[in-house]
Amino acid sequence: MNRGSPFLDHRSAPVPPPLAPPWAGDPRQPDQLTLPEFDPVTAPSPRRGRPWVNLILFLATIASTTWMGIAHYDGFASDVEATSPGPFALLRGLWYSVTILSILGAHELGHYYACRYYRVDASLPYFLPAPFLTGTLGAVIRIRQPIPTKRILFDIGVAGPIAGFVVAVPALFLGLSLSRVLPLPADFVGLSLGEPPIFRLATWMIWGTAPDDYSLMLHPVALAAWFGLLVTALNLFPIGQLDGGHISYATLGARSTPVTMAAVAAVILLTLYSSSWIAWAGLTVFMLIKFGPRHPRTLDHHIPLDRTRMLVAVGAVVMFILCFTPAPIEFTDFVGE
Repeated sequence: MNRGSPFLDHRSAPVPPPLAPPWAGDPRQPDQLTLPEFDPVTAPSPRRGRPWVNLILFLATIASTTWMGIAHYDGFASDVEATSPGPFALLRGLWYSVTILSILGAHELGHYYACRYYRVDASLPYFLPAPFLTGTLGAVIRIRQPIPTKRILFDIGVAGPIAGFVVAVPALFLGLSLSRVLPLPADFVGLSLGEPPIFRLATWMIWGTAPDDYSLMLHPVALAAWFGLLVTALNLFPIGQLDGGHISYATLGARSTPVTMAAVAAVILLTLYSSSWIAWAGLTVFMLIKFGPRHPRTLDHHIPLDRTRMLVAVGAVVMFILCFTPAPIEFTDFVGE
């Protein structure tokens, strides 16, 4: 068991086309999976959005995550150093803020640059501030046109989780190395964080097996990395318009519909195991009602995905397993035990 902060408890101006993901082909050269009716080079020019909205939301999210980062750091260091308001408090808050914004930003920019590569019109990321818990509700991008082929849908969908995961894992190891193992107070009352498999592995590699009645006090960087892993897992659920829903449809085609239904049912059942799933279950049911169980068809819905992308899809499943925990946040009360 680990113990986080006592306060704690996840999508323009023209730029040169980015480098392609290693499994992607050349969008200018149609292959057997790209229909001749679609030519990315002649796709509609991106519409100009309102970048000032993105900027305001980003600045607000910097403020909210820094504010919560100060609280997390104070909870982490309260027994070893004095904390006081002022410029140094702001710097302490940036441990958490910079880490969580880097993970979320990498995730959404993965989607964004994949859209740019395939000439799919998409907005810059919208960061969502929150004045509690994590300091943010995540980030989203808005894709403004239908995605024509499975190949493009898959690459856009999987690019975000991969990019976020690549940033979250090093942050996790750094944050755990800065964390501390402390005796668990007999009267401890607070929040306990679930431990995904990759979190357990990293903790064991750095700290070994903690003695009984001891707990890992997470440094704010580790706390942000933990949240990044949770965001990755949530997005990889094979449901509707989530990244996992896009990956599932591109991989399975029409067979993704029963997978979506089963995934929603699984999330609902998880609420019986942990109340921390209630909000996510409500959101998935809302998406199911609003968008329906069937993913929008691509032009090449009858053509199977190529072998390379199928292997990447298997990797996405492995990534989901590594980031998933059945009880993300639990209230812990040891008083009287």
